[in-house]
Amino acid sequence: MTNTTDWDALPQTVRTFMTAIDAHEADRALATLSTDAVVTDEGHDFTGHDEIGSWVATAAAEFTYTAEFTGATVLERQTGTTVDVRQHLEGDFPGGVADLHYRFTLNGALISRVVIEP
Repeated sequence: MTNTTDWDALPQTVRTFMTAIDAHEADRALATLSTDAVVTDEGHDFTGHDEIGSWVATAAAEFTYTAEFTGATVLERQTGTTVDVRQHLEGDFPGGVADLHYRFTLNGALISRVVIEP
């Protein structure tokens, strides 16, 4: 079943991950992930808590930006739940504006995969 949802209706782990990466809080972000989780950002895979923790601590840390939640879609299947969160960023990074999709795969309550792309 697919439905479009607002921020408050998203799974807690997804909301926590999103706010933790914006704040560069690696421990909080890692608490939402399975031990074998993979995050793909800018075409590069970060696997496991050590690599993902380093990515959270440093990703976009050199830039100042605002992030605005613009919508989400939740798809529940027998194989698990996928969540597509859309976010609008504005800041001092190259280009100054970006619209990103964060595509989450949940394994139970934990996040097993995140793909970040335009």
